Amino acid sequence: MAEIPVALSESDLPIAQVYDTSTLEGFDASDRLGSPGEFPFTRGVYPTMYTGRPWTMRQYAGFGNAKESNERYHQLVKAGTGGLSVAFDLPTQMGYDSDESIASGEVGKVGVAIDSLDDMRTLFAGLPLDKVSTSMTINAPAATLLLMYQLTAEHEGIAGNRLTGTIQNDVLKEYIARGTYIYPPKQSLRLISDIFSYCHSELPRWNTISISGYHMAEAGATPVQEIAFTLANAKEYVRTALAAGLDIDDFAPRLSFFFVARTTLLEEVAKFRAARRIWAHIMKDEFGAKNPKSQMLRFHTQTAGVQLTAQQPEVNMVRVALQGLGAVLGGTQSLHTNSFDEALALPSQKAARLALRTQQVIAYETDVTKTVDPFAGSYVMESMTDDVEAAVVQLMQQVEDKGGAVAAIEQGFQKAEIERSAYRIALEIDHGERTVVGLNKFILEEEEPFELLRADPQIEADQCERLAVLRKERDNDAVSRALDSLRAAAGGTDNVLAPMKQALAARATGGEVAHALRDVWGTYVAHDAF
Repeated sequence: MAEIPVALSESDLPIAQVYDTSTLEGFDASDRLGSPGEFPFTRGVYPTMYTGRPWTMRQYAGFGNAKESNERYHQLVKAGTGGLSVAFDLPTQMGYDSDESIASGEVGKVGVAIDSLDDMRTLFAGLPLDKVSTSMTINAPAATLLLMYQLTAEHEGIAGNRLTGTIQNDVLKEYIARGTYIYPPKQSLRLISDIFSYCHSELPRWNTISISGYHMAEAGATPVQEIAFTLANAKEYVRTALAAGLDIDDFAPRLSFFFVARTTLLEEVAKFRAARRIWAHIMKDEFGAKNPKSQMLRFHTQTAGVQLTAQQPEVNMVRVALQGLGAVLGGTQSLHTNSFDEALALPSQKAARLALRTQQVIAYETDVTKTVDPFAGSYVMESMTDDVEAAVVQLMQQVEDKGGAVAAIEQGFQKAEIERSAYRIALEIDHGERTVVGLNKFILEEEEPFELLRADPQIEADQCERLAVLRKERDNDAVSRALDSLRAAAGGTDNVLAPMKQALAARATGGEVAHALRDVWGTYVAHDAF
């Protein structure tokens, strides 16, 4: 590794890469902190953190059809983003094709519509897939979209061992907070363990799951609930993989996490530091992981969309900057900053570029990247980190007492806890006890007009037409045989990804693949706990 030059302040005073007992006389920090890059990783998962290079700057994008989204990705890469992050529309997320009746009115609305390998090739046309890291926010159909991505890369001559990125693939939080599940929990966990096994041999650099607290936070979870329920879900995934015969150190290094960054900067930084420490102990002490990479909690962060307001939307720029700063001070590995107009509509091109520039200002114009874990040793930060850790461990134990994450989900525990928190916060805002600038305080009598980006309704008709052409041109007998092989694997114990890849290569659609698994596994129907 090249030697990193000594950083200097604006006054030409030296800034140490790491501050600890050796750099400040009289400094007293708990041994529980450790050093950056070392167990229990409170101070960060890497020794140098951002002093060597900044975090990966991702921008979550995807709307309309694959061609439009591809154009946006090229714009983001040109603007300096280091990683792509794909938003899929609801039909894609739920395993339905654009021409199914249930998809009507939702095609291309909250993300890009991807029905087939043809669409995936259009989505990533001209992009260097061996040089960019791609994150895909997809859960129940995660295997399908990942295999489409691999097939797209192979078509360009790029082998799977050169691909880097992440699939969200966290279905347990869907039962808790988001709702885009398809199959029952047991079958969903089987599919996830199959993905772990497949990627270990075929896509070794791919992050096989991004275990998400973000969506729970958006549903109203407190920082403690966000971490506790996320790590409880993570333990369930680890147990599932171990039960399937996988070795802990074969798959655990590719686990990653996804958290929110709120405007309450101090607690957010404490939350991230506590989460690393808790996970390190879980992996080492409970699961016996020996590889330090298995003990690291690596995470992506997105700024809090739920805190953005439709009123005075320009104020959201300030909120996003503070949220992004909190994520950086907390040691995130990658970051998406929301666009200021997202409370109103899909982000405009200008707003998306400004969101990226926000990250670049933090990285290159402030001094927070010149030293590792700037808050280490702070009385308030260390105390808050300890408090968050204790509260998280206590709540995780409640989940364990109910039989683990899946059993607690089936009892409605996490959902009920989050709903209580969301209700409390809503009341505080309504009663003025919690200030939201522009919403319940410092209000404008009349809002200024604002130009919004809207998805073209013609997209749905165009997507349906492409599907009709696809089904006419392809070898439908080959598709049927491949889908039958997929059903057979789903009904047995074979890894389902091999026949799934064969079906997609034959140009089966995402909806057809999902329906084949529905035929065998059924679907999950939610029921309230009370």
